[in-house]
Amino acid sequence: MSSQLHGKKVLIITSNTGIERDELLQPLHTLREAGAIVTHASSEGGTTQTFLHDTEKNQTVESDAKLSDLLGSDFDALVIPGGTVNADTLRQDPGALRLINDFVKSGKIIAAICHGPWTLIDAGVVSGKTLTSYKSVRIDLVNAGAADWVDAEAKTCQANGWTLITSRTPDDLPAFNQAISKALSANA
Repeated sequence: MSSQLHGKKVLIITSNTGIERDELLQPLHTLREAGAIVTHASSEGGTTQTFLHDTEKNQTVESDAKLSDLLGSDFDALVIPGGTVNADTLRQDPGALRLINDFVKSGKIIAAICHGPWTLIDAGVVSGKTLTSYKSVRIDLVNAGAADWVDAEAKTCQANGWTLITSRTPDDLPAFNQAISKALSANA
């Protein structure tokens, strides 16, 4: 185990179903292996259901906490996995939206992949940001006031006092995880 991120606390938020498996598990394992303390919180707490390619039910994963029980001030970074059902459910979850705004107000790191940026729209935090996402989310982000949408493996945007890292698909997870680790390391 590396100690690159020793002492850094990362929160991964999901709904309880529809989560793209690799977008939850790869960041969780990669960040833990780098020494971060990673908490997976879900809307209802307890068991969460992952999927492959948004359609094939896969494994269940136990979350560590319920979204409504957590404070953004207890963490250094927030990660939002995709999966269309996951993202569409999270964007309607008051606990998820509150946490996103806590991270923004505290000038912290938020990382969202694939459909995950949908939640940022409903939290009202994409205005003025340059980001990427799954291609079908592009027009929603632009209509919500994003400064620009780019077609890139990972995009880091530092504006308005906080850091946003976005990525397109599970294929981009190595670049996404590296960008999160780099941002956390820079905030030593």
